[in-house]
Amino acid sequence: MAALIGEFRATYAFMERNANLVKRYWSWELVFLAYSIANSLSVSFIGLGMEQIGGGQNVDGRYLVLYLVVGTLVWRYLSLIFYWITDVIGMERWEGTIEYTLMAPIRRITHMAGQTLWSVIYSLISTGIILLVTVLIFDIDLTRANLWGGLVMMLAGSLSFIGVGIVGSVLPLLFPERGSQMTHVIIALMLLVSGVYYPVNVLPDALQKMAIFSPATYVLDGTRLALLEGTPTLALWPYVWPTLVMGLVAIPIGLWVFGLAERYAKRTGKLHRNG
Repeated sequence: MAALIGEFRATYAFMERNANLVKRYWSWELVFLAYSIANSLSVSFIGLGMEQIGGGQNVDGRYLVLYLVVGTLVWRYLSLIFYWITDVIGMERWEGTIEYTLMAPIRRITHMAGQTLWSVIYSLISTGIILLVTVLIFDIDLTRANLWGGLVMMLAGSLSFIGVGIVGSVLPLLFPERGSQMTHVIIALMLLVSGVYYPVNVLPDALQKMAIFSPATYVLDGTRLALLEGTPTLALWPYVWPTLVMGLVAIPIGLWVFGLAERYAKRTGKLHRNG
């Protein structure tokens, strides 16, 4: 029991450390939040712009705005989780604490648990702020939306993106100079095939087949049904279970691969800070 309490305390310590990092770099957080709000609004205005481009014929601009708003917010939430996890190595290296963290007598799953829990909390708060601003500017009516269903879909998606993020965090560990930039390839491919800004069925057949293996595809479809159509939460199960399965598969694989990469990095001296 004492050992379990110690693991929980260690997990909380990692969460607290991340919170302190946000406080330390608060100006950057504000700049990034402002950028994210502007980016979300810019994409969403495309919906209204289509009414002008299409001459107002057969184009429901308000629905397009909602479609793009949901896609933008869900994608921001999921990608934030991914980057918070993949950046753990880069941040440790930048702070000069990577050797202490990876050499400490702490289970790696405890370390990752603190990182992932913080990433979910941070991403929910950040996305909630952007949603509030977007709703106010576009005067969006959410009275018919199933907000709880949307939250369930996003939390289910968190599990799968945690797994993908742990796998991606191996790259900064193995490639100190450009590993963090290499993780962008993973997120870019998922952005392409998951239907963030357009339906998946407009993609070529090969990319549609790739979309089946992207957890974001199911999260986006399920969240749109919940928020745009008001679909009951239980009816979202066909979209929930694939993301849960992907997460339950990806997380153990990610921890195993990270363990292999960590031992290799220690053996070859790749833990030191560069620059």
